[in-house]
Amino acid sequence: MPIVSKDPLVVGRVIGDVLDHFESCIPIRVTYNNRDVCNGCEFKPSQVVHQPRVAIGGDDLRILYTLVAVNPDAPSPSDPSLREYLHWLITDIPATTGPSFGNEVVAYENPRPTLGIHRIVFVLFRQLGREKIYAPGWRQNFNTKEFAELYNLGSPVAALYYNIQRENGSGGRRLY
Repeated sequence: MPIVSKDPLVVGRVIGDVLDHFESCIPIRVTYNNRDVCNGCEFKPSQVVHQPRVAIGGDDLRILYTLVAVNPDAPSPSDPSLREYLHWLITDIPATTGPSFGNEVVAYENPRPTLGIHRIVFVLFRQLGREKIYAPGWRQNFNTKEFAELYNLGSPVAALYYNIQRENGSGGRRLY
């Protein structure tokens, strides 16, 4: 009998589609209009128009983090030919703070799915130090794993995701 994972990142296929397995070791809190993002929760496009508030844990202000937000289901979950679509990229975020203390490399673009239920994934990496990270030439076909490798970021230290579909859509992501 196969082992069934209870890790929401595995169940939601974030591990596999976006990330390899990792151990979360830094708390992260993402909030839209006083509503916390928890793995697998649902938001509507009207709820995510403005960039979220993000609080990063840790206890040493000298440690810096990079935050990436991607959509692995663009333009549709059945044909994710633009996987991953980059919605936000911030670097040099000191521990115990949030993105406003970092360097916004790619400005927040709110998700606006037109077909199906999309996952928006926030991934936090610990930086080895201050390093110039360049904005990619385009948002579509971003690859979080390759980005982390290019800038020697290693494995993520935290990740969260939520589901989103067009405003008048209904129902949740089916997990088989």
